[in-house]
Amino acid sequence: MIQMLVIATQNKNKLAEFKEILKDVAIEVKSLADFGPIPEPVEDGDTFDENAYKKAHHTAKVLGLPAIADDSGLVVDALGGTPGVHSARYAGENATDDENCRKLLQELEVKGEGNRKAHFTCVLSIAVPSGPALTYEGKCDGIILREPRGESGFGYDPLFYFEQHNKTFAELTMEEKNKVSHRGKALKEVKSEINMIARWLEQRLIEEKPAKPDHDHFRDNDWSEEM
Repeated sequence: MIQMLVIATQNKNKLAEFKEILKDVAIEVKSLADFGPIPEPVEDGDTFDENAYKKAHHTAKVLGLPAIADDSGLVVDALGGTPGVHSARYAGENATDDENCRKLLQELEVKGEGNRKAHFTCVLSIAVPSGPALTYEGKCDGIILREPRGESGFGYDPLFYFEQHNKTFAELTMEEKNKVSHRGKALKEVKSEINMIARWLEQRLIEEKPAKPDHDHFRDNDWSEEM
């Protein structure tokens, strides 16, 4: 059975959530930090599915190991689905979480018209070096507050109010968040199917191995003329 799965992210917060949820899985979970720097993929897809696959396949191809990656973001109804796939760089390529949150609040003041409904979406892709992949998805509905609350979490968590707990994601403990979050739901699906996933990965990796050479083909050939 497959022994290792690489989490294709440099985001320490995401990595902590991945490892917490997958801690009981009978597969060794590694991160990019365990392998040293590798070139980053270009996240230019139009959908979460495309970007998740780009990251997972890129990492699998570079390292020669199966990899899991996510692409996730905030989808705000009143803003036509934005920030969406641009959530991490909504206020600019190197924007901080605070800058992204401020821009979101400013945009809602102009275009919100009282509708503060939103949801987080997460798409997970599990890929092998040659390209095939499995896809899992999770979603969590909430409301965007007019000012941040809470000190935990990251990204838009301080603005994302989850009605069932009467708290923002930034006010939840990691355990509470992992039970209800978009990433938590997608990872739970992965965890529930981990044995099937392991068998699928093992079969794909076996298929990718080149066939062993037929030594009879070489036995009577004189290769000296081709040197």
